[in-house]
Amino acid sequence: MRRLKAMPVIGWMRLPAAGKPRLPHVSRPKLPPLPRIGRTRLLLFLAMMGPGLITANADNDAGGIATYSMAGARFGYGMLWMLLLITFSLAVTQEMGARMGVVTGQGLAALIRERFRLKLTVVAMAAMLVANLGTTISEFSGIASSFQLFGASKYYTVPFVAVFIWLLVVRGSYKIAERVFLVFSSFYLAYVVSGIMAHPDWSQAFHSTVVPSFQMNASYILLFIAVIGTTITPWGQFFIQAYVVDKGISIKHYRYTKAEVILGAIVTDVVAFFIIVACAATIYATGGSIDSAEQAAQALVPLAGQFASKLFAFGLLNASVLAAGILPLATAYAICEAFGFESGVNRSFKEAPIFHGLFTASIVIGALVALIPNLPLLNIMVLAQDVNGILLPLILIFVMVIVNDRGIMGIYANSRRHNIIAGLTTTALIVLSLMLVVTSFFS
Repeated sequence: MRRLKAMPVIGWMRLPAAGKPRLPHVSRPKLPPLPRIGRTRLLLFLAMMGPGLITANADNDAGGIATYSMAGARFGYGMLWMLLLITFSLAVTQEMGARMGVVTGQGLAALIRERFRLKLTVVAMAAMLVANLGTTISEFSGIASSFQLFGASKYYTVPFVAVFIWLLVVRGSYKIAERVFLVFSSFYLAYVVSGIMAHPDWSQAFHSTVVPSFQMNASYILLFIAVIGTTITPWGQFFIQAYVVDKGISIKHYRYTKAEVILGAIVTDVVAFFIIVACAATIYATGGSIDSAEQAAQALVPLAGQFASKLFAFGLLNASVLAAGILPLATAYAICEAFGFESGVNRSFKEAPIFHGLFTASIVIGALVALIPNLPLLNIMVLAQDVNGILLPLILIFVMVIVNDRGIMGIYANSRRHNIIAGLTTTALIVLSLMLVVTSFFS
């Protein structure tokens, strides 16, 4: 098995570790803080922008928006305090993935294959494929539902969006795709405006954000776990690392990527905050009830106005389109890395046929299944969520083992303090993921 050799200066060359002793423990150097932002450094930050914001925003997909909407509609502002914990956990897990990608020049799936047995890699990839396909179907269903809120038939709009996403990735380039994804990420501001237009009780909202509360009933606990499970996902770990590698970020510029990862986690949960606030101020305040994001958008009409409702529906459309492009990419990246196939958005179909073939198949299956009348979408979403709940603990354990392996990470392995934070975060996420599977099974 070939592994990366620890080196004081991390390069991109793989060197066999067989028969060679590991380097002794070396204290991880403290990188100097980011200097005061000037024009050059701002341009560098903008150039590095992409992996953190796109990955984190794609977590706020159709399923995530539905979950946040139900949290606000059923429990008012009571779950807002969770967002601080989720922001912290998302930033910690995504930073480790980005750092591994920059240091090793390899995606997570490739490192899992090299560090662990091939059979274990095959099992992980099979589970991820099932979960990602189920989630991709739910994204195209979100596209169909949101267009129907605007009076457009899904039989025209879903194929159109599917072709658009396919052309963007397969016929476009990395830079073009990234810019389009960043534009979609900016459209999440629609939820901020919608939340403000709902005229919430800001003092109660901010109080609930900083003062934890908990209810000991099955409905609250199930939604509590679902809110966390819809934000921190296995595919997100694969995608951010593969995306960093594809972008070609060097260790010299990693500090900018780290800052962007943290910014992405914050932006994502600010959006979640306003979704919960909008539904708490309207649906919960009037004693209403919803079971989906589409119902939330419709319920806002008499309570917050037609414009707020349309903004909410537009946000659902935007989130579904973004995630419908990212999920198939995450699938293609991970499977190609795991089994050594060529991958990359900048590569042509001829240069990376498996990569583009997997991406194409995910788009086609997701769009076609979403067009089926009377689709049991809830069952598909629950199945995908359960598989993700089973897969996430395994992936987080892989991440923790690899990021602490100095034969792979060298001086950029986790420090002791980082291990304490990451270890507690990982343990909590593992427990919650297993609880999600158990509770959804019994419910």
